[in-house]
Amino acid sequence: LESYYILSGSSVFACQGDRMWHFAISVFLIELYGHNLLLTGIFGLVVAGSVLLLGALIGDWVDRNPRNKVAHGSLFIQNISVTVCSIVLMLVFSYKKRIEEIWDGWLTVVCYTVVIVLANVANLASTALTIAIQRDWIVVITGYNRGHLAGMNATMRRIDQVTNILAPLAVGQVMTLSSNVVGCGFILGWNLVSLIVEFIFLSRVYRIVPSLSIKPPAMEHQSYLEKKRERKRSQGKTYIFEIIRSIMFRPITCREGWRAYYRQPVFLAGLGLAFLYTTVLGFDCITTGYAYTQGISGSLLSILMAVSAVAGLLGTVLFTKLRKTCGLVNTGIISSGLHLVCLLLCLCSVFAPGSPLDLTVLNTGNVSDVGGMTGGHQRHGYPLRGSSNQPLLPDRSSIHWTNNTVLFENMPAGTGPESYVSIILLFLGVITARVGLWSFDLTVTQLLQETICESERGVVNGVQSSMNYLMDLLHFIMVISAPQPQHFGILVIISILFIFTGHTMYFLYARKVKRKPHTNT
Repeated sequence: LESYYILSGSSVFACQGDRMWHFAISVFLIELYGHNLLLTGIFGLVVAGSVLLLGALIGDWVDRNPRNKVAHGSLFIQNISVTVCSIVLMLVFSYKKRIEEIWDGWLTVVCYTVVIVLANVANLASTALTIAIQRDWIVVITGYNRGHLAGMNATMRRIDQVTNILAPLAVGQVMTLSSNVVGCGFILGWNLVSLIVEFIFLSRVYRIVPSLSIKPPAMEHQSYLEKKRERKRSQGKTYIFEIIRSIMFRPITCREGWRAYYRQPVFLAGLGLAFLYTTVLGFDCITTGYAYTQGISGSLLSILMAVSAVAGLLGTVLFTKLRKTCGLVNTGIISSGLHLVCLLLCLCSVFAPGSPLDLTVLNTGNVSDVGGMTGGHQRHGYPLRGSSNQPLLPDRSSIHWTNNTVLFENMPAGTGPESYVSIILLFLGVITARVGLWSFDLTVTQLLQETICESERGVVNGVQSSMNYLMDLLHFIMVISAPQPQHFGILVIISILFIFTGHTMYFLYARKVKRKPHTNT
């Protein structure tokens, strides 16, 4: 019980720091590049690409090393990277004009590169820490008790949902009331304090749970990857050759990690969860930006985001109740059905009154102006104003900062859709769907925890993270291909198709499990 509370306290500090940093770095990058989204887009691609390519290697590193070294190493790298990145940002914001004059402006490019690289390293370390703590430690701490594991998974998700509301508000208020430099200093201070607190908490948990220091004997629980490495080690004698082989066989480790993922009995369920990432039906910059074009104010969006977080919390409660009464596999089936039913409201919104859907704008001849709306095709959409020579975003004094997006405070006078039925149905579907979505997410998470053998837990969850990022990249490619408000209905339909495909994969997994006469769910 003590380890449960200590680990929860560590998660509060970790989640709060992660959420504040994710919100702040997107704002900082926009500010650095003259209120343009270029740096933010580059950062997103670098982060997603890095996890996609290195997810298996990160997980393999988690498997190969003692739990305390993995947790402490990941924690140190993550927080120090954020701290150094904050220092660089403070210097850039303080001496931006002077830096732009050095090396004909190339020093600025170097600073941008350093910021993106450090932020990416911090994200990779955070991925490793998440795999180690939330996919491995809590399984051992709960003693492989499925009921306790479900409760701890739900608690972790609740902490994440609450900090998702509080963290942007905290750092946003600091930046609004003071400056970007002070905001960087606030992030820096929090990470240094968080590093010390989390290190103490994790060390305490490691000491009071002796089983954390024990990993399965190599001969009894040796994974496929470990056996392959053992055969390679037997071919050489010296340490330097071992290092060279370790570097040369990294691509092999990555490939075998994906094979290990494919061989898991829970493969279809994990892949189904990844498919749910290809969607615009969430509170990210895409959906909130679309809502603004439909006449929804920033203040109302903030309220809707809070309601969405509450719906996510209800999803964690639903998960724990259903798991006790129906079993884990059936919980996933019920959650999938609830998720899909709620998303029907989003599908109805595409064709409801007030929807800006207009397939004729897919013709490139009709999208020559800013916002892609000319002549008779300017229907229900309200693009950001400005010419091609103006920055995409206005001065900071006229915008409202919210989680993962930038929204104008005031809409142009006299604008608004003919009907709000479409946008109401859209957000009603998105918010209510969070209940089934988070319950389903927790179901698949616990299935991965229970099904994967301990020696492969890290590498398989690393590949799962890679799959999630890959499918998330697809949804950004969708938006780039169809960026106008009139296209959003098409994106909604495509998103629902991906989600339906993901849940179908889970249904196939559940059917396969239920055919086994002695399967304990």
